Amino acid sequence: MPVHKATMGDRAPGQAVIEELLRQQLGRKPRSTLARFFGASPLAAGSVSWYEGARGELIVGQILATLPDGWKAFHSLPIGTKGSDIDHMVVGPGGVFSINTKHHNKKAVWVAGSTLMVSGQKQGHIRNAEFEAKRVTKLLRQRMPQIPAVQPVLVLVNPKSLTIKTKPERVTVIRATRLRRWLTERTSVFSETKLREITTVMDDPATWPSTALPSFSDSSERFAELHHEVQRAQFRRRVWSFTCGLLLIAGAVLAGPPLLTALLGAYFRAVRFG
Repeated sequence: MPVHKATMGDRAPGQAVIEELLRQQLGRKPRSTLARFFGASPLAAGSVSWYEGARGELIVGQILATLPDGWKAFHSLPIGTKGSDIDHMVVGPGGVFSINTKHHNKKAVWVAGSTLMVSGQKQGHIRNAEFEAKRVTKLLRQRMPQIPAVQPVLVLVNPKSLTIKTKPERVTVIRATRLRRWLTERTSVFSETKLREITTVMDDPATWPSTALPSFSDSSERFAELHHEVQRAQFRRRVWSFTCGLLLIAGAVLAGPPLLTALLGAYFRAVRFG
């Protein structure tokens, strides 16, 4: 029975960011029983952004998995020697696209040309997306000199709102929910033969820099377990927030007994310090 040779198409959505998240979590001290009871987050302070990033890439990966025949999606492609990667690359009749995913859950995003702001704070997402596309175009042209320029796409996951005053010159900014339709509506520029050639080059590990950082063999399972713990902790915090609200009302009525003060103090210490 022939042995399957790993290709870039085997890489899972969010693979690189999940592996970094798991590395960040290695130094996280286990939560105490009291912290678990009150719903303290299992995430280390430096892991939150990696966790949210992983969730965003997984959501976009699920969307890309629904693309019709003729389209091919690649994920977590290494682009440098220091662990940097392209979140997603998509090849189809409409061209070659690099996708930079940003998970700005329930936050307002505002765009005017090359300026992008999240909840009033300026971010470099558009500049970074354009830089990634240029970088990967240069890399692919080492194998296929005639390949068209890669088109940069900035995909926003679960934003509260997206306001585009003026579109960026080169980068498409779009909600994740509109990504599939937007891709499939692109005008065809590649023949089936050309698509196969491009896909073959992108699928070849020799096209991409090798990753120096070690991988977790069970990263998907570890992330699923961590995600379950995060959700369970969030549920417990919501329950306790509701309970504390009721206790505050009851405490006000009963002139604030010492038990109320002690319980609330224990709750806030557990959630804060884990």
